[in-house]
Amino acid sequence: MSEKALKRIPLDKLMDLKVDYAFKQMFGSEKNKEITVVFLNAILKRTGRDIIKEIIFKNVEIGGEYLNDKQSRLDILVKTQDDQQVNVEIQFTNKYDLVKRTIYYWSQVYSDQIAKGMGYAELNPTITLNILNFNLFSETDLFHTTFHLYEDEEKFRMDNIMEFHFIEIPKLLRHWKEERLDPWNDVLARWLLLLGIVDHRKDRVYEDIYKELEEIAMKDEHLMDAFAIWEEISSTPDGLLAYRTRLKQVMDEESIIREAELREKAALEKGLEKGLEQGTQIANEKTAYRLLQTNLSLEDIAKATELSIERVEELKKKAGF
Repeated sequence: MSEKALKRIPLDKLMDLKVDYAFKQMFGSEKNKEITVVFLNAILKRTGRDIIKEIIFKNVEIGGEYLNDKQSRLDILVKTQDDQQVNVEIQFTNKYDLVKRTIYYWSQVYSDQIAKGMGYAELNPTITLNILNFNLFSETDLFHTTFHLYEDEEKFRMDNIMEFHFIEIPKLLRHWKEERLDPWNDVLARWLLLLGIVDHRKDRVYEDIYKELEEIAMKDEHLMDAFAIWEEISSTPDGLLAYRTRLKQVMDEESIIREAELREKAALEKGLEKGLEQGTQIANEKTAYRLLQTNLSLEDIAKATELSIERVEELKKKAGF
């Protein structure tokens, strides 16, 4: 077993598991279902009779977000043995409006259950898990936050149909640096730290985390399997090509957003009429970039943003859509 855990390829050659392609190869595959079950039980804190024992991977397409939009594709959607639906989303880049998008996706997954002749009482609980490569909530230092519907005054839950989890990896890593995590006794901590070992955005790896988790894996069979799967998917030529293509795409998306933000800031700092016009132009370009992800026509995007069709085409090519 110890030989299985020892890395056979350099850490910096391992895929960043926070990139959706790599995450789905690890946790969204039927052959790796056992570690997905362990992972979900850790996040949802399921123990005893409530433990998830079996999952079925479901179709991950849901209805479009806009009129005439094509279907959106979820990262991982499973159904548990007690008919609960769990949607797991990995977000490498902050594309903004995440909370609203999360609620929208939840509503689609929840409502897609209903068929002709069904009663509302037959609808089963739906849970959304968001794993984020950025900080989202400034109100808390918690890296794992959970939300339900509660009564405002007495705080009792209205129902059990809606549940949202947000996991912020940067906060998790800060807790690690401050020695506030104990992966030996906290199953959730060890699985989330696994996701944080490789950071291809910052071109960094956390060898200290790897070494500690590798030692824990000697006693944790599922974590051991995860290490083996990670090395395997990071060594397959076709998989590596798909991963690098996806990584380049998400990094380019980040670069476009960052460039627009810097230009907007510079324009606003000038405070001149020309600068304000540039700021408006940049804001319109950011809106166009988001709309390009919805498959709206170039004409509709140009009309909505007051940009020329030629400029929208340039943004489309630059973003790689």
